[in-house]
Amino acid sequence: MALLYRADLNPTKDEMRNACLKDRPWSAGLGTLRTVASYRFDDPDGHVGLESALMTNDDGVIVHVPLTYRGAPLEGADEHLVGTMEHSVLGTRWIYDACGDPVWNTALLRAITRGESGATQYFDGEAEPFDPGMTVQGSGSVHLPAPTDGSVLSCVDGESTTVVRTPAATLTLVRIVGETVDAHDTLVGTWEEHSALLAGLTVTL
Repeated sequence: MALLYRADLNPTKDEMRNACLKDRPWSAGLGTLRTVASYRFDDPDGHVGLESALMTNDDGVIVHVPLTYRGAPLEGADEHLVGTMEHSVLGTRWIYDACGDPVWNTALLRAITRGESGATQYFDGEAEPFDPGMTVQGSGSVHLPAPTDGSVLSCVDGESTTVVRTPAATLTLVRIVGETVDAHDTLVGTWEEHSALLAGLTVTL
């Protein structure tokens, strides 16, 4: 379960997401993007917000942008820091490209290998879940059990993907939605009348 707050944010989430696109090979020429839908994973320790968005431009290109939200800086991850945000309930939040955050990588590995879906989202004090506009589903894996270590050994952007190597497996995050990757196991997203591959996993040798 992911707990949300009705809060004032400065900068806004879309501003932070667009900041994450800066100087990336997969975002060249796309311009400013707006969010179409989002999904979350759950941090079992309850410390890190794990949110991914699908964003689009006027040409209909859809980009996959996961971020993590932390209450303190992540040691050794300065290159993945997008910026800071002032949250009217939680205070200062440090925002990271999720591919460089081991908590998000562990959650993605868990979802793919266990065949799990995203976290159900609730606003604080409200009984009805929030509809983020999409769902995600892991395929489940016969290749390895759910890894518990999402430590980042390397993180490399390509023209349409970001490849993250962890101790147990290599994750390929689809950045330009609609691209395919060669992977043993997958995470698929569904929104509106669309369904597409969002991430793939291969066993690290």
